[in-house]
Amino acid sequence: MAWETTTTEGVMDDERMNTEGEQGTVREQGTTPGKAPRRPRRKWPLVVLGVVAVPVALFAAWTAVTLNVTYSRGDRAGYIQKFSDKGWICKTWEGQLAMVNVPGANQERFDFSVRDDSVAAQITRLMGSRVAITYEQHRGVPGTCFGETEYFVTGVKPVQ
Repeated sequence: MAWETTTTEGVMDDERMNTEGEQGTVREQGTTPGKAPRRPRRKWPLVVLGVVAVPVALFAAWTAVTLNVTYSRGDRAGYIQKFSDKGWICKTWEGQLAMVNVPGANQERFDFSVRDDSVAAQITRLMGSRVAITYEQHRGVPGTCFGETEYFVTGVKPVQ
């Protein structure tokens, strides 16, 4: 039979017959004479990149955006009722401002976080007196490592 395959010097007869019309004899595909055949590319680094690195990069980008873009900013006045340094690994300053709007009305509480140690020192110094705090609201910050609330205090001043 004409299509029987017999190996002669690493070249198959049927390949020689099928490709002889195209620029001579073609040897094993992907190799050149005298060189070893190429190994197939490993795809696991791309899989690791896709499964691990891409989600980590997206998480880091989302965190950077939510911490740098301010949803709202404002001021609140009242008495610092509670203020403490919290956290096992990520230490943040967490506080509570008691706001009294009208005498005899229920007290409203405003929970906030402080990321700056100098602002935290000012708040600690002004505990017990009426203060006005300036805050920024950052919505969608992932986790509690940057603060337990979405309100971050950026400044504090005493109110007479």
